Order: sequence, then C-alpha cells, then structure tokens
Amino acid sequence: MSDSSKPDSSKSFADTEFITEEQFKGRSRRSFLLGGAASLAGFAGWRWVQGQPTDNRIPQVLRDGHEFNEELWSKLFREDHLAPTYPKSESSILRVNGRHGIRNEIDMSVWRLRVLGPDGEEWGTHTLDDILALERNEMTIEHKCIEGWSQITTWGGALFSDFAALYDVKQDDFTYVSLRTPTRDQYVDRDEDDRDYYVSVDTPSMFHAQTLLAYDMLGGRLDQAHGAPLRLATPLKYGIKHIKGIGSIQFTDELPDDYWGERGYSWYAHL
Repeated sequence: MSDSSKPDSSKSFADTEFITEEQFKGRSRRSFLLGGAASLAGFAGWRWVQGQPTDNRIPQVLRDGHEFNEELWSKLFREDHLAPTYPKSESSILRVNGRHGIRNEIDMSVWRLRVLGPDGEEWGTHTLDDILALERNEMTIEHKCIEGWSQITTWGGALFSDFAALYDVKQDDFTYVSLRTPTRDQYVDRDEDDRDYYVSVDTPSMFHAQTLLAYDMLGGRLDQAHGAPLRLATPLKYGIKHIKGIGSIQFTDELPDDYWGERGYSWYAHL
C-alpha cells in the first residue's frame, strides 16, 4: 500500500468542527419550516389541479400536458426509424396483464374480422385463413407496459400495411385506425361483465414496418389469454394499445373512441 492510500493520522479529535446546541436547534427549526412550506406548496398545487375543469376524467391542465407530448412525439416520429430488435433466444411468453373484451371464449366457427369504412359501412370480412395467406413476418421486440414493466417476446403475423393493401388503403388515405373486440354474437357464451375493448391509433404508426396483426407468439398460435385469434403487436406503442382478440378494423378521419384515453391516459401512448 502506498503512503498516499493510508489514512491521515495528523488530524485529531480536537480538530473536528462542532456546533453549539443553539446552532443545532436553529438549523432544525429552519429545516422544519422549509419542509413544512414545501409540503404546503405541494398540497396547494395538488388542490389547485383537482379544482381544474376536467377533460376525459382528468384535470384540463394534465390533459394539456398529454396533448403537448402527443404533438411533440408525433412530430419527432420517423417512419423509416426502427425500434430495437433482439435475439429470439432472449424472448419469453408474455405475461398476461388485462383481459378486457376477452374474458370469454371467442367462437372461431363464427368469428370474422370486419373491415369498416369511415361512415361505418362494411367493406369486407375475413377469416383467420385470409390473414395467414399474407406474407408472415416475425419480430423479437420489447413489449412495454404503461405500468412500468417490460418484456422481450417474439411475434409472428402479417404487416398491417399488407392487410390494408387488400383494400388499396395507403397511409395517407386516412388519419386514424380504430380496432375493437368482436361483437357479442361471436363469443361462445359472453357474460355482461365482459366489457368491450377498443383502441384508436394514428395511421403512421399502424403502417410502420414493425406493426403486425399477430397470430402467433414464439412460433406457436396465440391462446385466448394472449389475444387469439388476432392481436396488435408493435414496439412503437405502450401495451394499452396492443388490443387482443380483434373483431373489427375501421379506417377514419374522425378521432375514434379509445378505452384508456377515456380514462385519463395519453391517447398517443408512443414510445
């Protein structure tokens, strides 16, 4: 050990700086007052936010913050930018986190994927075989939940853009895509407690090269808990947008309903 690494023994206990009891009490009072003032300011700010007009169940000031973030990130979005991908060996079966709209079994003998135009007119219907007939793409990506956890998994399916091409729909033709779980007649025995689930997504994200209508995970066909027969999978959005058990797809220029957007979450939900 070098001399420079040895403790300095030249300093003695007598060299230590002490404060008086009065000085200690003064510092304690100042700390207490500053802490109390900060707490009161925080409480007042919280009460002020709670007193603001609400928009979609949250105070307007927070909604404005959501919309600012949406505008900023949508302008920064680059269609040719790809999210990171990972070796398939790092992927695993995705944890199940949410069953809205899929608590009951979908009846595959009657299930059809409905495609709707902007006025709600039906453009066509598809069986799963129609989706399987499109070119299969596979990607190993990180699924991120808005609750804070993430997991790497491997999805297989058809590019949404390839599916849209069946209707000669291109990205610039519409502003939004709305996706919903099936109508109640397409379930084996759906109870009234199983709520519909629906999301809306901007078309640049939907037509991105990493957005799939997924029908398998890690090479195996999806089970009901993971979104059979068809779900959305993309590394561009938080999991709240990854609708399971898709029953209908609609192209529109009017902002559609969005389940979690109506409950105070960011509509854009971009990563």
